[in-house]
Amino acid sequence: MSPSLAAEPAGRAHEVVTPEGVPLRLEVAAAGDRVGALLLDLLFILLLTAGLLLPLVALAMVSVVGVDLVLAAAVLAVFLVRTFYFVWFELAWQGQTPGKRRLGIRAVDAQGGPLSAEAILARNLTRELELFLPMIALFAPGAAFPGAPGWLALLSLGWMLAFGFLPLFNRDRLRVGDLVAGTVVIRAPAAVLLEDLSIRARAAHEFTEAQLDVYGVFELQVLEGVLRGAGQPGHDEAVRTVAEKIREKLGVEGAAGDDQAFLEAFYAALRGRLEKRLLFGRRRRSKHDRL
Repeated sequence: MSPSLAAEPAGRAHEVVTPEGVPLRLEVAAAGDRVGALLLDLLFILLLTAGLLLPLVALAMVSVVGVDLVLAAAVLAVFLVRTFYFVWFELAWQGQTPGKRRLGIRAVDAQGGPLSAEAILARNLTRELELFLPMIALFAPGAAFPGAPGWLALLSLGWMLAFGFLPLFNRDRLRVGDLVAGTVVIRAPAAVLLEDLSIRARAAHEFTEAQLDVYGVFELQVLEGVLRGAGQPGHDEAVRTVAEKIREKLGVEGAAGDDQAFLEAFYAALRGRLEKRLLFGRRRRSKHDRL
């Protein structure tokens, strides 16, 4: 398999160009992931609304407040939570809601720019027309439209299906909110942290505090210069010479071919030791300073 093919996403790819002119290929979120994220978010909305209404329900049970007040508060709470839940989380979490985060997807600008607040508002307010109003008309037509005819429920069902299946008929799985706001929902790439080289090096070479106190900041800078000279003429000889001198000074033995790893480990340990001392106001400029 060629490197170019191996680097492509496994699913549908959406290519954007960043403001710096760098093309990026992003994996479009699968329809199943989007549905799963929505169902999770609806569950969270239900739980949040229930948590807000429980105190009022408890007061109504002991006749402190009337049932009408509880119903009015319930309608208001449902409207506020469902309206601002998606907007607040996508603003705070850069295109993610709890459901999207759990499924590993996020909304981004389709052109590669920053995800603006206007786009987030647009893509989420259209959800009222796509989902919530048809749901109300389907399950409680009298609440939304008093005296609504019976065929309204059938119309609402067709409305929901049309908008619900729209993402299946376009390449980037865009719903109406994405088309209006200019966004696309992608699979967030998993962050894979590379192994810390200094930790790996120190695992094979341990130094005592007395050994680390032999050198100061000046020697650390010189050692850094040697390590940064990889690929330059004479680098291997410089590494071998410096490693021999440090081992002789510290009184340790080394294995053949271990000079580079030894110096990297010693550099990491010495830097950590000097930084720790600096936190306590003690700075050793060179090996000639005495603390």
